Amino acid sequence: MIVGDANLAEISTYLKLGMTALVLSMVEDGFLDLQLTMPKSVQEMHLVSHDPSLRHQVTLTSGRRVTALQMQSDFLEQARKYVEDRLGSDVDTQTTDVLDRWESTLTRLESEPMSLSSELDWVAKLAVLEGYRDRDGLDWDHARLHLVDLQYSDVRPEKGLAQLLQARGSLLRLTTDAEVDAAVSTPPVDTRAWFRGECMRRYPENVAAASWDSVVFDVPGFDTLQRVPTLEPLRGTRAHVQALLDANPSAQELVRALNRGD
Repeated sequence: MIVGDANLAEISTYLKLGMTALVLSMVEDGFLDLQLTMPKSVQEMHLVSHDPSLRHQVTLTSGRRVTALQMQSDFLEQARKYVEDRLGSDVDTQTTDVLDRWESTLTRLESEPMSLSSELDWVAKLAVLEGYRDRDGLDWDHARLHLVDLQYSDVRPEKGLAQLLQARGSLLRLTTDAEVDAAVSTPPVDTRAWFRGECMRRYPENVAAASWDSVVFDVPGFDTLQRVPTLEPLRGTRAHVQALLDANPSAQELVRALNRGD
């Protein structure tokens, strides 16, 4: 379900993915023990999204009324307990960073939300809109503000306001342009993406389709398309399949080797 523009602030995206990964891990492990269901979740989501004061109280199925920040704090508390229980002192630096940024963000949203204008999209956009309002004396329904609202999310570097803020250093980044460019064609070496990406690089004319769960080959000698499942996220890593790919320089040889179970 699409409920708004995609994030452009790198820290927003980083937090969104990191927090979601932690919550999904807790769900998978049966660790999450929160009663935060809502009888009107879609309605509440829209109400929260239209409340920059962050004071709207969501009505839960239990009858309890909480703000979105309180709900986030509950999730954060559970996530810290989960990480301590499952990882202890072996926790990786990225997980620690996500937890610390999560807590810092909630603390600042509670006390001084505009201090996050260099980190979160909605705060950055609000700061830009307020700047136009103060400078030109505009009401919230002015057409120029609607244009600015749309222009913030324009992904074209020469048009988008978020892009301009990044270029000025007003919207913080976690990556460099060089890293982003490299990531377009260089898959991570420690997931199934490496196998998929290498197949695209080595056998571009024989890959009929590629997705999260399979690579489909169209190769001579086979009457039908050959589907190679990639259902396991941690199989297909460089360590796992590089020797196999190196030993089979053509897609036809690779498919035959896989069919043999090499």
